[in-house]
Amino acid sequence: MKVITIKDMIRKDVPIYYRLLFTGVAVIEINDVNRDFRIDFSIEIKPTGQRDINVSFIDTIDYPLIPVVRELKAIIQELDSNDGLPT
Repeated sequence: MKVITIKDMIRKDVPIYYRLLFTGVAVIEINDVNRDFRIDFSIEIKPTGQRDINVSFIDTIDYPLIPVVRELKAIIQELDSNDGLPT
């Protein structure tokens, strides 16, 4: 299993300034086949400045979720720190 990329990211309009909501498509390689899975993810900025990332799948994935979510969170954190997320 390898997360290739997150594409078609769209930021949802939320009136709460410390919570950023996004939707997108995660391209994940499972058994040498690339498959697309729709995801929702959020970044919540805590009062301490720490960013809490949550990921949920819209489509069902036939693979253990913990390693996939861990890798997606790492990619989202990297995109967030490099200003790669849509505004």
